[in-house]
Amino acid sequence: MALSAQDVDRFEASRPRLEAIGYRLLGSASEAEDVVQETFLRWQAADTGRIEVPEAWLTKVLTNLCLNQLTSARARRETYVGEWLPEPLLAGDRMLGPADTAEQRESVSYAVLVLLERLSPNERAVYVLREAFGCPHREIAAILDIGEAASQQIFHRARKHVADGKARTEIDEAAARRVVDEFLAAATTGRTEPLVRLLTQDAVAVGDGGGKVPARAKAFEGALAVATFMRGMFKPGKAKRDLVGGSPGIYATTANGDPALVAVLDGRVIGITCFAVTPDGITAIRSQVNPDKLERANRLWAADDHGEPLLIAF
Repeated sequence: MALSAQDVDRFEASRPRLEAIGYRLLGSASEAEDVVQETFLRWQAADTGRIEVPEAWLTKVLTNLCLNQLTSARARRETYVGEWLPEPLLAGDRMLGPADTAEQRESVSYAVLVLLERLSPNERAVYVLREAFGCPHREIAAILDIGEAASQQIFHRARKHVADGKARTEIDEAAARRVVDEFLAAATTGRTEPLVRLLTQDAVAVGDGGGKVPARAKAFEGALAVATFMRGMFKPGKAKRDLVGGSPGIYATTANGDPALVAVLDGRVIGITCFAVTPDGITAIRSQVNPDKLERANRLWAADDHGEPLLIAF
């Protein structure tokens, strides 16, 4: 069925919101793009004249497509090579969605996206729709075909699961940059002690190479283990240069609202490292080096001039 120009405009007006919901539900920008496109095909096939509230209809279709995707994704991640981490989004990416409130900003933080992986698909959907987009439980219940009371119960349960595993405190952009600067200064001294002082005692470091780029299959745990690993990562060496194909430039930015470092080689992003920070120090360092999960970041990075790197690694 051919859509009218008005129907196409209605969909395009909803696209940023649909992308933001899809990304939070799936933790993958590429998968979010796919479900948004599938939602458009469903919209194209629908009798749009009989749809009273297009945004609600589109949200329901997209959410249910994401729920199906999450169910199959769980099976795929059981055979995923190494640790699975979400796809990071750099500052300025519209898929990050609304950032007007602390709850909206937190819902897309890298640390919370990792925690959302612990939730059931329904818990994740209720949490995202309520916490990030302020959907009333009546609307969420209609989307998921459950009762309003059930939606409220699921939300409280999901929120508790996230809160129990959360150790993030919102910091402003200047503070985030200071964290990154201090980390880089410490990591390039060649000594472990300066790094240990920046980390919490229960700090973790984990990387996602997806079997395509070497990454440790298990997280480093504890300040000393993390500091020792990070010191080694920044130690110059021919083997590292040969592994990545050269000496990448390291830039400071934010990803998912968190302080981050971006490694760039020959104009391409080859790694994004996100830091979870609390008043006590850095509690988690998560590095995404799977090239499949850096494509969107590459497109955004290439569209702007980032000046000179803070340092040349290796």
